[in-house]
Amino acid sequence: MDMLRVIGKNVRFLRESKGYSQEELAQKSGIDRSYVGHVERGERNVSVLNLCLISGALKVHPSMLFIEDAFRWQGILPKL
Repeated sequence: MDMLRVIGKNVRFLRESKGYSQEELAQKSGIDRSYVGHVERGERNVSVLNLCLISGALKVHPSMLFIEDAFRWQGILPKL
């Protein structure tokens, strides 16, 4: 699978599991809402800085965004 899509799927899964809208995630991470949408769809080559901002807002370690299907086999969300 394309790594940008893996990251996007993980961001979307985590965002939805926390009950955040794209706008709420954008506000919590300090980035633009449309950027969040592009990341979730795998359309943006997201920078390391923005990955850290997003993962911080989602309260997970940045590395968790890189693991394909990371959250399908886990019973609980990993904590930061």
